[in-house]
Amino acid sequence: MTEPKANQSLKSILIDEDSLAAASRDQEQERQVAIFDLLDGNYFEPVEAGEGPYDLKLSLVENRLALDIAGPGPENERWERRHLLSLSPFRGVIKDYFMICDSYYAAIRNSTPQQIEALDMGRRGLHNEGSTLLRERLEGKVKTDLDTARRLFTLICALHWRG
Repeated sequence: MTEPKANQSLKSILIDEDSLAAASRDQEQERQVAIFDLLDGNYFEPVEAGEGPYDLKLSLVENRLALDIAGPGPENERWERRHLLSLSPFRGVIKDYFMICDSYYAAIRNSTPQQIEALDMGRRGLHNEGSTLLRERLEGKVKTDLDTARRLFTLICALHWRG
């Protein structure tokens, strides 16, 4: 495996509030935490792009997640691409993820450590499944490592969270 380039990362993430449902205070907090975690450490390399870092804008366009990526291009020109991802493949895993998260948070209040650990393992498993699916859907468009895919999946979930 080749070593990633030093600047192949996201430097900013913007969420298009006009195309997404209005966020409650809790939803906005979840989104901001997900963005902070993602920007804190990531590997993000758009195919056919020059060396980063990159800006990412997330929005919904015709029920698809739009990833508008911009960064430095050759000869000081700006490089820009839009990738649209259908959210249909994510619906089941996101629904299951939210369901097990609800069970996990309820279990924290009144279940045994073994029950909590079992739910946490299931929660992490679904999170990994969603992250793997995201990497597959980005194949040929954007290269990420597993940690970055996990953080991006967390952000996608935060965009869907109903609170």
